[in-house]
Amino acid sequence: MKIPVKKLKNGFEIPVFGIGAYRMGGDTTHDTSNDDQRDISAIKKAIDMGITHIDTAEMYGGGHSEKIVGKAIKGYDRSSLIIATKVSPMSLHYGDVIAAAKNSLKRLDTDYIDLYLIHYPNFKIPIKETMETMDYLLEKNIIRYIGVSNFNIEQFKKAQSCTRNKIVVNQIPYSLKNRMAQKDGFLNYAQTHDVMVAAWRPIEGGMLSKNKVHIVDNICKKYNKTPSQIAINWLISQDNVVTIPGSRNIKHLEENLGSLGWQLNQEDFRMLNEKFPEKEYFSLADDYWLKQL
Repeated sequence: MKIPVKKLKNGFEIPVFGIGAYRMGGDTTHDTSNDDQRDISAIKKAIDMGITHIDTAEMYGGGHSEKIVGKAIKGYDRSSLIIATKVSPMSLHYGDVIAAAKNSLKRLDTDYIDLYLIHYPNFKIPIKETMETMDYLLEKNIIRYIGVSNFNIEQFKKAQSCTRNKIVVNQIPYSLKNRMAQKDGFLNYAQTHDVMVAAWRPIEGGMLSKNKVHIVDNICKKYNKTPSQIAINWLISQDNVVTIPGSRNIKHLEENLGSLGWQLNQEDFRMLNEKFPEKEYFSLADDYWLKQL
C-alpha cells in the first residue's frame, strides 16, 4: 500500500499514517520478559505493508525500543524510512542533548535521525539552550528535522523563536475524544503556520472501539468501516494532521490501515467534529509532574 503524504513548504514530508513503538521493549524501563522478536516482526510487517514513518524515544523501554526499531529496519532501504525519536525532558541541557542523540544513533544503529523531537517541555531548563543544541545537531547532519512533543501553543511559539531552523512537527494527543489541540488553538496555528500535528492516541487505546458511541456507530454503518477506521480517517482528513497509532498486533494494524484510501464527506466530518459526545481537553504540557522536573 502506498501511504499518502503531507508536505510543508520547506520540503518536509511525512506519511499520514505511521506507527509508534511505545511499550516495545518495556514502558519506561527495559522489560526483560518482552518478546522482542514479536515487536521486530510487527515493525517489519508494517514496513512491508507500506508504512515508512516509525516513531520511538529514548524513554521507551529505557532505550530498548530504539534497539528493537534498529534491528527491525535492517535490510530495508534506509532512505525510504522516516525514523523519529525523542530526547527525554531530563536531558535538555546542551551537552546532554548531544550525548542523547549520539546514544540514540547507536541504539538505532543508523547514521542519522530523520526527525528528532523534544519529548516533553522542561520548565527548569531554558528552551533557548535546548533549541540551540537542536540547531547544532541539524547543521552537523546528525538529524534532518527538528520536532517537539506535548508542547502547548505558547511553548511551541517560544521554542520556534529560539531556533534558526523550522520546527516541523508537534506530536500531541489528539483524537475524536481529546480536543485540546482545537481548544488551545494549536491546530489552527499549525494549519496557518505550516506545521504538522502528529496525533498520538488517535483511537484512545482502543477506547473508541470498545465503548459504543451512537454517532460513530451510525457513520460506521454508512461507510462499512470500524470505529477505529472512522476515528483515524477523521484525523487525517484535516489539513496538517497525521497520526502514529501504536500497534504491536498485526490484525489491529491491518484494521487501522483500512482508514486510508477513502474520505468522510463534509457533513459526516462536521457531525463528528461538532457532536461527538464527552469531549475531553487534556494537554500533557500542563501535567503537574512536568512542573516538578
